[in-house]
Amino acid sequence: MQAGGNRELEAENYLEKHRIMELPNYLTSALLVFQPGKPREYLISIFERLIIAKITGMAFPFFMDHSNIVSMFEMMDTSNKGTISFVQYKEGLKTLGLLNEDEVLKDDGHVITLEKFRSEVNKRTEKIWSAF
Repeated sequence: MQAGGNRELEAENYLEKHRIMELPNYLTSALLVFQPGKPREYLISIFERLIIAKITGMAFPFFMDHSNIVSMFEMMDTSNKGTISFVQYKEGLKTLGLLNEDEVLKDDGHVITLEKFRSEVNKRTEKIWSAF
């Protein structure tokens, strides 16, 4: 039984090291946000753009552009204060597939601005795709 446990741990470490599980989470979230008419073709186009970026050395494309991030932020900022709470911020990242269930974020007590939210979405997206 020990050998099976080691094998499972090796598999889990491999997936974590290469950030594999973040990819399906992110892709699923992108599908739910954009809801393309042809989801399979949309996913294929994402991978094609990533391959082109990898081959040409160009920056990886972001699939959440500024207008999408602004829209999501505005949905959370229902009182139009220009800020969201830490809880909303965390839930927004989870919704986008950019926050693992076991990841702990520290609440520094500051409200989250659109710029902070956008920056974090872009940073986390780039981190996922850089492992590709």
